[in-house]
Amino acid sequence: MAKPMVVAIDGPGGAGKGTIARAVAERLGFHLLDSGAIYRLLALASLKQAIAADDQAALVALAVNLDIAFPTQGALAGEVLLDGEVVSAAIRTEACGQRASELAAHNQVRQALLERQRGFRQPPGLVADGRDMGTVVFADAPVKIFLTASVEERALRRHKQLMQQGVSASLHDLLQDMQARDKRDTQRAVAPLKPAEEAVTIDTTTMAIDTVIEKVMALARAGA
Repeated sequence: MAKPMVVAIDGPGGAGKGTIARAVAERLGFHLLDSGAIYRLLALASLKQAIAADDQAALVALAVNLDIAFPTQGALAGEVLLDGEVVSAAIRTEACGQRASELAAHNQVRQALLERQRGFRQPPGLVADGRDMGTVVFADAPVKIFLTASVEERALRRHKQLMQQGVSASLHDLLQDMQARDKRDTQRAVAPLKPAEEAVTIDTTTMAIDTVIEKVMALARAGA
């Protein structure tokens, strides 16, 4: 029996993966996996429980028991839940993102979350966004896309997003943090950030969101 289709969208932070993946999943009627949110959920839970970023045993135990959900219907559609609580905003803080990137560098932690991510592959299909969806988690995905943009543009987008949320942030600090995160993500020994060999790379630096969505939709339809 054929496995449900997966559209794997990878790329660095701020390239637009989340926005594009959600729009494409909605149009296709597919399930959605925000793998970065899973790491951020673990990061948030670890911060709440004061678990050190290098305590792999405790992190693995926490990961196995995480109660997470990505509702796609009803009043909570589009939200991210941890233990039944809406934490969509809480997991998007820079502190949570920084911790998530640190946790993602631990092989044992990644393995603990791997099968949970693969469990999102259910009919009629899945749009999965992250950093290793096409290279590791869904290596057999028929559609693989790598979204990227200049680090300056990605920092500007993140700064604008935070300002719209009423969060004060330094563009200079965001740029430095993003450069450091890119270096850590691309140079880590386990599942480094890189395009899958067969991935289509889309540079979104100067592209409108609707244009990117249409390009990804076309690729998804061609791969179905």
